Amino acid sequence: MVVTMKPILVFCILICLLVPSLALLSSSFSSSPCSNFVFPNDKAFASCTDLPTLNSFLHWTHKPSSRTLEIAYRHTGITSPKWVAWGINPTSPRMVGTQAIVAYQKPDGTMTVYTSPVNGYRTQLQEGELSFPVSDLSASFSNDEIIVFATLEVPDNTFALNHVWQDGPMNGNSLGMHDLFGSHLQSMGTLNLTSGQALASHGGDSNTVLKISHGVLNTVSWGIMMPLGFMAARYLKAVGPSTDPLWFYLHIALQLPGYIIGMAGGATGLLLLLHKSSGIHQPCHMGIGILLFCLGLLQVSALIFRPAKDHKYRYIWNRFHHGIGYTVLLLGFANIWIGFSILKPAVGWVIAYGVIFGAIVLSSVVLEVWKKLTRDGKTDAAQEVTISVNEAGGNTA
Repeated sequence: MVVTMKPILVFCILICLLVPSLALLSSSFSSSPCSNFVFPNDKAFASCTDLPTLNSFLHWTHKPSSRTLEIAYRHTGITSPKWVAWGINPTSPRMVGTQAIVAYQKPDGTMTVYTSPVNGYRTQLQEGELSFPVSDLSASFSNDEIIVFATLEVPDNTFALNHVWQDGPMNGNSLGMHDLFGSHLQSMGTLNLTSGQALASHGGDSNTVLKISHGVLNTVSWGIMMPLGFMAARYLKAVGPSTDPLWFYLHIALQLPGYIIGMAGGATGLLLLLHKSSGIHQPCHMGIGILLFCLGLLQVSALIFRPAKDHKYRYIWNRFHHGIGYTVLLLGFANIWIGFSILKPAVGWVIAYGVIFGAIVLSSVVLEVWKKLTRDGKTDAAQEVTISVNEAGGNTA
């Protein structure tokens, strides 16, 4: 039995699987993870912001009538002993002068939380009184996340505050020095109590935009458009002569723009590398990216150097082109997940691309099975025709 499938059915499968995934990715970009967080005992805050560095989030409620600011500072991704701190600097957005709240988990599992005025760069974050009253101080640790709760007393007519956050290693019960590069030098900003917004300082916003742009551009390029271009060539071509040259034009229409987008993503990665305060120094990720750029250039060059169909070396070029294509697919997927582990985006972004990745893999499996059934069906039909011809020739003889 010959299995057939029209090109429109292939497109329907891809659209049904991938469009919902792309919608999920879009919604995850537009939503704020901090607003979806549920605190224990249904505690709620009026405002929240995803801080641009150090996997941190700040929730707060400003009550002018009582001159209080209730805050919850969350620091996620804590997989090794670490201290965290958040504080307000009454004079400027910098570390020295910050009135901080420090928290960490002891080796016995209990939490320690206290106040510490930062009076110099070589501070050991010793416990001390702050320049303003603090109450309801507590901290918790669960699911690799420390949450610090506190109520601060702020002066009348306070509309904005300079705030600073930080983390560092623990050596038993002793606090180690935090890193002096990258995100650790960008963890400060301004908290607008009127608008409910938080703005980063000292270039933190530009670095964050670069990181997001780098991740989005490369994910769309190597993780979505390149695989779809591969699928268009492999599975539409298998439908039969009726899709020629449709499959080729669709293949080029997806992969050429995909490569250009990947070049733009590589440029943002280079800017991050050259920007000393970005904290991006990942030789493995960068090496794979450079290799992808070179291999992708070889693939795109097929538009110019591809031999004619009847050329005696066309089969060699086909093997070369297909082999590089498979390599680009595998390295592209691998580098995207490596990039996620480096940038540590909000979990919604990872889940959204995970759904897209799963849809691509699932649709490839379904279409690969269809392709095999189609090929086997054609082979069986050809064999039946051959047998019939032979039998007819024998009967004639």
